[in-house]
Amino acid sequence: MCLRQLLQSSQLQRAWRAAFLKHVQGRHPGAWRWTHSGGGPYRAVIFDMGGVLLPSPGRVAAEWEVQNHIPSGTIVKALISGGENGPWMKFMRAEITTEDFLQEFGRLCSEISKTSVPVDSFFSLLTSERVAKQFPVMTEAITQIRAKGLQTAVLSNNFYLPNGKSFLPLDRKQFDVVVESCLEGVCKPDPRMYKLCLERLGRQPSESIFLDDLGPNLKAAAGLGIHTIKVDDPETAVKELETLLGFPLRMAVPNTRPVRKTMEIPKDALEKYLKDLLGIQPTGPLELLQFDHGQSNPTYYVKLANHQLVLRKKPPGTLLPSAHAVEREFRIMKALGNAGVPVPKVLDLCEDSSVVGTPFYLMEYCPGRIYKDPSLPGLEPSQRRAIYTAMNRVLCKIHSVDLKAAGLEDYGKHGDYLARQVQTWIKQYRASETSTIPAMERLIEWLPLHLPRQQRTTVVHGDFRLDNLLFHPETAEVLAVLDWELSTLGDPLADVAYNCLAHYLPSGFPIQPGLSDCDLTELGIPTAEDYFRMYCLHMGIPPIENWNFYMAFSFFRIAAILQGVYKRSLTGQASSATAKQTGKLTEFMSNLAWDFAIKEGFQIFKEMPATKPLMRSHHTWSLLRTPGTRSYVTSTDSSPAHASKGALIFSPEGLPHRVRELYQKLKEFMERHVYPAEPELQRHQVSAERWTPSPLVEDLKEKAKAEGLWNLFLPLETDPEKKYGAGLTNMEYAHLCEVMGTSLYAPEIFNCSAPDTGNMELLVRYGTEEQKARWLIPLLEGKARSCFAMTEPQVASSDATNIESSIREEDGFYVINGHKWWITGPSVHAVGTSPHRVSTLPQKVCGIIPTSQRRKPGWRSDLSHCPRHPGSSLPALRVYGKNRPTCPTPPAAVYTLGSHGYPRDKNHPATDGVWAGGCTRWPR
Repeated sequence: MCLRQLLQSSQLQRAWRAAFLKHVQGRHPGAWRWTHSGGGPYRAVIFDMGGVLLPSPGRVAAEWEVQNHIPSGTIVKALISGGENGPWMKFMRAEITTEDFLQEFGRLCSEISKTSVPVDSFFSLLTSERVAKQFPVMTEAITQIRAKGLQTAVLSNNFYLPNGKSFLPLDRKQFDVVVESCLEGVCKPDPRMYKLCLERLGRQPSESIFLDDLGPNLKAAAGLGIHTIKVDDPETAVKELETLLGFPLRMAVPNTRPVRKTMEIPKDALEKYLKDLLGIQPTGPLELLQFDHGQSNPTYYVKLANHQLVLRKKPPGTLLPSAHAVEREFRIMKALGNAGVPVPKVLDLCEDSSVVGTPFYLMEYCPGRIYKDPSLPGLEPSQRRAIYTAMNRVLCKIHSVDLKAAGLEDYGKHGDYLARQVQTWIKQYRASETSTIPAMERLIEWLPLHLPRQQRTTVVHGDFRLDNLLFHPETAEVLAVLDWELSTLGDPLADVAYNCLAHYLPSGFPIQPGLSDCDLTELGIPTAEDYFRMYCLHMGIPPIENWNFYMAFSFFRIAAILQGVYKRSLTGQASSATAKQTGKLTEFMSNLAWDFAIKEGFQIFKEMPATKPLMRSHHTWSLLRTPGTRSYVTSTDSSPAHASKGALIFSPEGLPHRVRELYQKLKEFMERHVYPAEPELQRHQVSAERWTPSPLVEDLKEKAKAEGLWNLFLPLETDPEKKYGAGLTNMEYAHLCEVMGTSLYAPEIFNCSAPDTGNMELLVRYGTEEQKARWLIPLLEGKARSCFAMTEPQVASSDATNIESSIREEDGFYVINGHKWWITGPSVHAVGTSPHRVSTLPQKVCGIIPTSQRRKPGWRSDLSHCPRHPGSSLPALRVYGKNRPTCPTPPAAVYTLGSHGYPRDKNHPATDGVWAGGCTRWPR
């Protein structure tokens, strides 16, 4: 498998990237030029622990929140809550026990996130050996600092573990002084912490440098006269520290370690091979290191005499078909290098497994700069723009290679690239499957049915992203494109979509940092739409359609790759020590893929006859304007001009073309999914679980969304801009309604069931923008349900003229007189509005009884019996109706669904009032 960067923690670099990392400022180790060596004014370096030597609690929290579906920022907000008197600071001063801290911390997190937060799980992760591991670059720096005779210290805000020991997962021998807040009863930024450290070191503030990742801690140190370095990235901080100290802190090859025992290769055989290849007789031994990461093909640093090389080999063991093709990597890099594409210089391919155990190839070790974070911290906006422009141009250069001239005409099949890729990754996933993942099953069914037409065939990289590019250390020039394992001939648009993955991932995402929560305008980074337009401009092609398919496929492929790495980790084949952590990521990425599949499903009408061109209500790329948002319209070109007004259409054959297409798609979906599911749904309906949503129904809803069979009910006259619905007329919808009516369960599956349909239509007609955002969108998404609770003792009818209760306007209030049955939850009261009762309200009116009003005198909140409440008053604006379109109160009894699809509190919906009414349309 490939995509090693996607499998790493945010603090480590994968092997392929590390193989080309520059030494400090992009220079060869022998090119160091320092003004002095250890003779500066500094005599001690003081390190913070979390965020400097170890991953920060904030970064660990961000990754944990993503994996556990906790709202982003919950942990950090709870950590800083209460300031110096908050539970976190008290815990680090040893003023409260671990048990008391977790109890109070859990309460804060639950209040912030409005959901239960398993803080024990977060605390266990934070203190685990997997996370609490010192950064190698800092270990190297401390070693070099002490070798020069300088002192080192660690100044940590830490805490006691349940076993009574302080949390300091460091080798104390690295430091002359260790100051721990839980032992001293004082926390940074209290100046006493710094003074205590300086006193024990025997140093003046001016002789010391302090590294921390938090501004208040640095400010306190600077106030005492200590020189400070803010740590946003350990490697960048070490570079700044090198400049201050005047000597190098990283003499070893970055991000390497001794070769893991399971990945050892015979050095004697390799040395003999290299001597013959290079024609040398070295006097010194061969130096061999393994790069920290490399889940796919193990990658090694090799030094023999004055030659520095990189060796990439296939992993040991039985491999999946066509995976780990180092032979193809060698061939493509050699061909592209001759064609002017910037790639590493390859030296030799060895297919003789007797040398190191598996086939391998060699290339020159290449210094340069790799940007790990797509937000490009530390650069100016103009520099970021230049970096992204250079990346875009080099992708165009790859896609412009003359296949015949480069000798690559047979590098892959021509045409049907996506169809072959989909089948390949389905097979790869099935071969490494360890459990059933619902989103993957849906994608496996959906992707082959929605393949776009391929327009061009070019070389495709297959893993093109920012951190696979090696840049010049001082300019935006791309020196080399790395990681060609997935390259082939295919659809170049797949590369473009894959290149934009980071735009849809959050900055704290554990696989790789993203951009979805960044202000791209402020950063100077092009949006996904701008980046795509830049590509089209450079290539001289028109904008593409089917963008969401390409994104869905890209995320699906990553999910399949992650599953392969996870499966190999279970058998000990994966070359990464952390590969086992990828198991949960497969499901997460497959859910992202399915989200894009749903977006693509809302654009089901791709072609129209030449005599009637398709008029889209939005461009495909409009879905990219705000990452994470979703369009709720099945895009059609429906118009009242389709048919003569008032004309009846008795047969589906008389429907407009695009409606017939939708009608046929609906029938096929019913045959394929709904009818076969009815026996199981019937069993659920009579089971003890009948009051909870059926998992099968929820799964069918997702499939319906992806097919564009969603929210079809809104009539064109209600939604003329087709902003929310399919834009069908009532006559057109009636034929689809008839099909849905053949199954009791179908309307809910397609989000076309009462009372939601009527309630949504009411919101579309009369709701404010705030109400639409709060209530209409969740209903359109299927994330909320609404109720229609309107009953009286003597009336069982939705006919407003048949309701016994009356309403009249009096001094700015509506006075309601009526008799209401008891119902569970907030009260609902519907009132009659026949002309002889309220002539100013000629249509059905929905009275809203806010919670605050029900507690006023004259309105009983006790619903345990059925009293009469004559003369109860209600604010005048709490009414829906044609003559009262202002609706400041949200529709009540619209339930916010929890993670399992049911209301968080069945007896108390998340609203301040309840309502009844609307224009409900029932399917036949």
